[in-house]
Amino acid sequence: MQPEDHAFRRPAFDRRIIIIVGGYGSGKSEISVNLARQIAQNSSESVSIADLDIVNPYFRSREAAQQLEQFGVRSLVPAGPHVHADLPIIIPDIRTAIENPDGWLILDVGGDDVGARVLSSLTDAFRAGSYEMLLVLNGRRPFTADVDGAIKMITDIQDAARLRFTGIIANTHLMHETTPEIVMEGLSLARRVSQRTALPIAFVSAVPEIVSRLSSREIDLPMLELDRALVKPWEHMGNTWTDRKLRIR
Repeated sequence: MQPEDHAFRRPAFDRRIIIIVGGYGSGKSEISVNLARQIAQNSSESVSIADLDIVNPYFRSREAAQQLEQFGVRSLVPAGPHVHADLPIIIPDIRTAIENPDGWLILDVGGDDVGARVLSSLTDAFRAGSYEMLLVLNGRRPFTADVDGAIKMITDIQDAARLRFTGIIANTHLMHETTPEIVMEGLSLARRVSQRTALPIAFVSAVPEIVSRLSSREIDLPMLELDRALVKPWEHMGNTWTDRKLRIR
């Protein structure tokens, strides 16, 4: 059990549609998958996740569909040979889930403003005030390394998607080289972006080994612990939820 000082709150939302958007390498698909799993473990309502990432063929939430199914999460992805296609295929189930929400829906939208253009074809399906759209901010990526870069990405994605952001996710990391200092550095950036844009920070995210070294006294925000679910094809052995027998927190 973590010390009391490390007892972070879980992310919580009033709106049941959560759109996760971020630049290449921000970690948005990993966050989408982990958030879906956490909600499913702590809610009696149904949870669905839709993969709208057409930019990165390696790290997409659809790759975790089988693992998520064991937590009761339904993955909305094209069937048959199109499941791994790098095409803007939007199945009717996604539009239906947005127009007639039944439980939770997480949309994994990738690839900065280029990927967000796919989302623009669904803009008319969203009711005002029905969704959260969260920017995954990783300060260790070139285009979001400073406040001006992050704000430009926010503007570009909003213009492409024709939807407005409602919050920020602080997810600064360097994969296995991440340290608590890097997470805190990223949170500082997120706070400055929040001040400039008036977008609140929805939560911070990090892997459990890093979270255990962070203080809730310094970070008075919800925390999403990330169990790595998405790996490159050559990394599959011994590093997924299934290989770790679906460890449940």
